[in-house]
Amino acid sequence: MTRTADAFAEGKAFIPFITCGDPDLETTARLVRAMADSGADLIELGIPFSDPTAEGPVIQQANERALKAGTTTDKVFDLVRDLRRDVTIPMVFMTYANVVFSYGKERFCERCREVGIQGMILPDVPYEEKDEFDPVCKENGLDLISLIAPTSEDRIGRIARDASGFVYCVSSLGVTGVRSEITTDIGAMVRLVKQAKDIPCAIGFGISTPDQARQMAQHADGVIVGSAIMKLIAKHGRDAEPLAAEYVKQMKDAVRGQG
Repeated sequence: MTRTADAFAEGKAFIPFITCGDPDLETTARLVRAMADSGADLIELGIPFSDPTAEGPVIQQANERALKAGTTTDKVFDLVRDLRRDVTIPMVFMTYANVVFSYGKERFCERCREVGIQGMILPDVPYEEKDEFDPVCKENGLDLISLIAPTSEDRIGRIARDASGFVYCVSSLGVTGVRSEITTDIGAMVRLVKQAKDIPCAIGFGISTPDQARQMAQHADGVIVGSAIMKLIAKHGRDAEPLAAEYVKQMKDAVRGQG
């Protein structure tokens, strides 16, 4: 069985994010397969939600399009079951507490296990409330991925000690989105995590170019990109597959220091 940590076994990991159902689930399936074939080490699958508070306008609009297209949580589970016929890399869900609550925590986590999801990221659940979800995740072999932000400071050690899978290091304050410059001292954040626990750290929020990916990968075990990919999909829709595949290949090369 694939584990989340397997994404980091071969070296620095590139982790793309995609909102499921934008513009439709058939396109999502093609994009996921293309990104896996192009070197993605783990893929974050966004389950669309009407109020994605951690997201900037690009991913908010992707959520709106996906919901308008009729994307439901059940349809996303069906998508993953289909993808698992040939996609072997780890996949995790990125969604919000309300999505899991409304589906039923136990039922949601059981279905994750059944279809082959390795973990989930719930950006609106702070560390102090993770016990609401963590036990049922563990029962089903899922990693509840912990996030740390530049403001986490003295909590970083505690968050890291309890973390599983990998730690998602938020590079910038605010919501997701492309940024021209990232000024946070990522190296210091990662060092604090590693002092507390030997666990992979991946950096996300604001990374869009190969140069940024190369720079961030010097400080961490992986790089996460969402908005830049969703911009390609917003612009090219059902024709985005070759562009997304090429983008993932470039970013993977940059993260590994080959580009």
